[in-house]
Amino acid sequence: MTLRDPAFTATGRFWRGNLHTHSTRSDGVLSPEEVCRRYRAEGYDFLALTDHFIGDYGYPIVDTVPMRADGFTTILGAELHSGAMENGELWHILAVGLPADFAPSNSPSFLPVMGQETGPELAARAVAAGAFVAIAHPQWSGLTLADARSITAAHAVEIYNHGCYAGCDRPDGTAIADLLLTEGRRLTMIATDDAHFYEPDHFGGWVMVKSPENTPDALLGALKAGHFYSSQGPELRDVRIEGDHLVVECSAAVSVMALGKGTGAKSVHGHSMTYASVPLTRLNESPWVRAVVVDAGGKRAWSNPIWRP
Repeated sequence: MTLRDPAFTATGRFWRGNLHTHSTRSDGVLSPEEVCRRYRAEGYDFLALTDHFIGDYGYPIVDTVPMRADGFTTILGAELHSGAMENGELWHILAVGLPADFAPSNSPSFLPVMGQETGPELAARAVAAGAFVAIAHPQWSGLTLADARSITAAHAVEIYNHGCYAGCDRPDGTAIADLLLTEGRRLTMIATDDAHFYEPDHFGGWVMVKSPENTPDALLGALKAGHFYSSQGPELRDVRIEGDHLVVECSAAVSVMALGKGTGAKSVHGHSMTYASVPLTRLNESPWVRAVVVDAGGKRAWSNPIWRP
């Protein structure tokens, strides 16, 4: 039996985009127009500008519709904040595809206040409004597993955040994501920039979304359906389970890894590999399997998990 990652069976083509970016409408240093211009000039197909949705910045959902052009589109969004995590700090929840009139939370600043929505409540409200919602930068936030469990409405976890890599060496979301997967949460994983442009925090992590067209609605639907993979550079061309092997076709790689629950992991290594068949015998009969591809420069690409019956 063959189980294929749906990103490689869906109709359409792959479009490159960044889902987490900031501008002068919150704490970034470039105008929304200049942020969009730079991503378009860098060859991106789409961008979600996600400024901080707090009162200090006027609860912005930036109108990026005028920045759309032939071959480049934008999706409205924001980074939402409300309630306290276990460490007492404010939640950071990425919401892409918000309506322009999404009602503000009671979040006047980056400090929690009494009586405001909890993070889980705000995430659920964003999903109900039509957004694709992700748990932002778990490692940077100091997110606990209990925190992550509480966000039951989320579609995804940030597996890699380039701004958190550049600014504080806390880019990772793999541990939280894998624990949630092991508990049965059918989450996907996104790589993002979280760009503010005051340090080298841009063009370092992105999603490749399989969609029939490069339009906000089509892209948003594909994100929710899991028709994408994430990358720092390598390309994934097919990811599938064939019997007791994970088969990956990709751009030139030195390592291809299969990951599952607990200690379940196996990798194969070589030179300029574009095809790898990784045995799954060490994955402890994990109900889910995901692929990681590493190129000669150490850049990674991540598939979403394939669920086994």
